Amino acid sequence: MRARESEDAMKMQEGFLWGGATAANQYEGAWDVDGKGASVPDHMRGGDVNTPRQIDARFDPHALYPSWEATDFYHHYEEDIALFAEMGFKVFRMSINWARLFPTGEETQPNQAGLAFYDRVFDCLHEHNIEPLVTISHYELPYNLAAKYDGWKDRRLVDFFLTYGRCILDRWHDKVKYWLTFNEINTGTMKMGVTLSLGTLKGFTGTAADVRDDINERYNALHNQFVASAKVVKYAHEHYPEVRMGNMDCFILTYPATCDPADQLANQAEMRRMNWYCSDVQVRGSYPSYARRFWEENGIQVRMEPGDEELLREGTVDFYAFSYYMSNIVGTHGDVQETGGNMSLGGRNPYLRQTDWGWQIDPEGLRFSLNEIYDRYQIPLMVVENGMGAYDEVVVEDGQERIHDPYRIDYLRSHVKAMREAVADGVDLMGYTWWGPIDVVSAGTGEMRKRYGFIYVDKHDDGTGDLHRTRKDSFYYYQKVIASNGGDLE
Repeated sequence: MRARESEDAMKMQEGFLWGGATAANQYEGAWDVDGKGASVPDHMRGGDVNTPRQIDARFDPHALYPSWEATDFYHHYEEDIALFAEMGFKVFRMSINWARLFPTGEETQPNQAGLAFYDRVFDCLHEHNIEPLVTISHYELPYNLAAKYDGWKDRRLVDFFLTYGRCILDRWHDKVKYWLTFNEINTGTMKMGVTLSLGTLKGFTGTAADVRDDINERYNALHNQFVASAKVVKYAHEHYPEVRMGNMDCFILTYPATCDPADQLANQAEMRRMNWYCSDVQVRGSYPSYARRFWEENGIQVRMEPGDEELLREGTVDFYAFSYYMSNIVGTHGDVQETGGNMSLGGRNPYLRQTDWGWQIDPEGLRFSLNEIYDRYQIPLMVVENGMGAYDEVVVEDGQERIHDPYRIDYLRSHVKAMREAVADGVDLMGYTWWGPIDVVSAGTGEMRKRYGFIYVDKHDDGTGDLHRTRKDSFYYYQKVIASNGGDLE
């Protein structure tokens, strides 16, 4: 009996939502099909870890824009959803491309062809008993709103977003139970998040790295997103109480580099700025106590309009969703080595291994993070992005293409173990969606060779490839993990 109880304790709760996560701008393709307008990523060329992505106001006929085709979910959705079902998915996190429904972002009526496409996708998911989890805005701002209004720095985007949000909730509230408002909203606290997260092109001279930073405008753009999120959440709660609305943060755990109190304080400040500032607003319904001093010290004057504070209180989310890929260290002694990260750079931890792109692998940090988040907010949590970008090699064995990816399996195993431990610690964890269950274009670099998927897509950095799909070894491993509800990780 004790052995059986121990085995059961290592599984996730009944109804746990296993699945995968994607974003339309990295996966959907068909960028100008059936009346879709251009989004900000559609104007971004490919790059790599050393070459910032360039944003073209006018398209260069000789340049490659990876989001245009991506890995073409638009024309492969039935095949891909069948593969997800074969793995055993309970949930599929996807995003709606705002410009597919409202091509310029300013329309009052949606594009009917765009609505019909997502109708087909949701119906296909339900035919395979997969629950959709929809991100309303996942780095897919209509380009017109960036070029004409400089993105979220303009308060008028709140109403454009509300028109869009009401439209999709009205149409799909009975097909989509779980919604997220903004993807990784807290990347707006960083300069590197200005273009994709906030859609601002202010000071643009050629590449994403050339966008000049104005911290006051950046935090005002964030405030506009908070208000827009709260309005959509409030609308959903008032009209469709059966749906559940979540936030989505990019959680980058940081540790102090030493036991020097100065390092401890520096790390606390970094955790507040990066990980707590946005979620304190969206979960608790008001700016945190430390915000005022941060604003004063950084010359930030948030343009609060009458009724905003009440809106924030009324538009709090039902569950907390976040991405977790890595951790960093923070120090004050000038001897911390810099390393790569998700939309950021961080301090190198000598105790951790790194991915091919320099992201530090820290599964124990996921357990730590889950406990910290749950202790702070006491609402259900969901890990909606977790994974590793890696080089994959296709080999032919017995006439069949094979992709052996033990590194991906090891990463998945260690992070599921960490989640099991966090659940045993008392965390209310409702689900887990691996980032990129199928290969997608990298948001940060525009590369295809940086692969996350359990499913290989024949698409390459130069745009070549016939897009055929191949199951990797990790496909079958995740299938086993899901079938055992996290119990079998060998």
